[in-house]
Amino acid sequence: MPRAIDMHVHPGTREYVIDAGGEFHHHAFDYLKSEVRPVTADEMAAHYRTLDVMAVVFAWDAETATGRPRVSNDYVAGLVRAYPDIFLGFASVDPWKGQLAVHELERAVRELGLRGVKFQPIAERFLPNDRRFYPLWEKCVELGIPAVFHVGTTALGAGVRGGDGFYLKYGQPLLLDEVAADFPAFTIIAAHPAWPWQEEMLAIALHKSNVYFDLSGWSPRHFPPSLARFTNSVLQDRALFGSDYPFFAPERWLRDFEAVDFKAEVRQKVLLTNAQRLLGL
Repeated sequence: MPRAIDMHVHPGTREYVIDAGGEFHHHAFDYLKSEVRPVTADEMAAHYRTLDVMAVVFAWDAETATGRPRVSNDYVAGLVRAYPDIFLGFASVDPWKGQLAVHELERAVRELGLRGVKFQPIAERFLPNDRRFYPLWEKCVELGIPAVFHVGTTALGAGVRGGDGFYLKYGQPLLLDEVAADFPAFTIIAAHPAWPWQEEMLAIALHKSNVYFDLSGWSPRHFPPSLARFTNSVLQDRALFGSDYPFFAPERWLRDFEAVDFKAEVRQKVLLTNAQRLLGL
């Protein structure tokens, strides 16, 4: 096994950064003071191979809400086939596509071999606890796969007048609480430290053992005390390393994680063994 598994990675390639994201990703990179520089799949794989880190890769399908083209699940599966030592793949489906989304999720898992699914409710403009989307969660349970949900604020639209039309209300972690209660066999991963609703996210994870959280998009140097305290203690088995590549460099996250005070056994769980167990590796 590698030294770590990065549970939150987007393709750094043109297909995701430019073609799918368009001006939304340009604004996000501007806000993060990063350069918009797509890489090839070879370069991305080489980057992670140099770090001795496996990457769980996913894109997005937010066609209904944004009008932007999706990155296909076939594309993500192709990355996994080309670099099986480095990449694991999660699907993405647009919840507003109804039964088409349910069927596509099943195809992505059963035929393409993807291991989970990612949702960005702010970009996709949907409420996870809306019963119209429950057939998707039922399918996740049937397939035995975890789902990643973006929670908290987002760099999409950040710093732009009107926020590019994105509504932050869709990123509230509490929306996942009903889902976790109604589907106890459903493994949910709340992505990012969920600011400004971080305490809400921690409360849900404490209350429901089928809820995990990844620590992507933030430097560990800036983790608020409660997040660090719970990760270092009662929630140590459900915290996951994630970078949010290409928006946040994995090497920076790992370097900053080494610089903060976590127990040795907790570091190992966050970086590797929690993800191994969750993914069945």
